[in-house]
Amino acid sequence: MSNDSKTSAPLSKSLAIPTVQIKNDRFIVTEWRFAPGAETGWHRHAYDYIVVPQTTGQLRIELADNSKVMSDLFTGQSYNRLAGVEHNVINANDYEFVFVEIELK
Repeated sequence: MSNDSKTSAPLSKSLAIPTVQIKNDRFIVTEWRFAPGAETGWHRHAYDYIVVPQTTGQLRIELADNSKVMSDLFTGQSYNRLAGVEHNVINANDYEFVFVEIELK
């Protein structure tokens, strides 16, 4: 996920914690840990990517067109998106939410 910023995250919200597990000329694999209410902050994906949820729950997605969507994710049920997606992802659960993101360079 690139750090191209649309807007800064509000100071009152906590940020999700990314841990890069693999970074090479083909892939970037990052574990994302979200405390309740934590968010990624606005970003645009520079690469196609796959998300592998490690937790079942809901994420609130704020999109570049100012719309908001609730996304139901289930442990182990992966999904993919193309490069260029711009959004802010927020943990809508009252518990920690974790997913692994695999970016394809």
